Amino acid sequence: MLHTLLVYDITNDRIRTKIANICQDYGLDRIQYSAFYGRMSRTHQEELMRRVRRLIKNEPARVQLIPVGHSEWERRIEIEVSEEQT
Repeated sequence: MLHTLLVYDITNDRIRTKIANICQDYGLDRIQYSAFYGRMSRTHQEELMRRVRRLIKNEPARVQLIPVGHSEWERRIEIEVSEEQT
């Protein structure tokens, strides 16, 4: 299982919503409005991108699926402030 980051910029609301739902169907968690993270096999990554490609067709869009190695993921730097902390 690979750490997987999927980010997108899609102007069509209907397609954007469907892609977000597909990401969640594959077990990815939304980490930003247009960004999802999870762990997936390479086979599932490729399958997910095929489904995304079929949805997009010729609509303006940019979708990036970025596999991240374990050691790189462990070295990520993250800042998170919850509303309860403010």
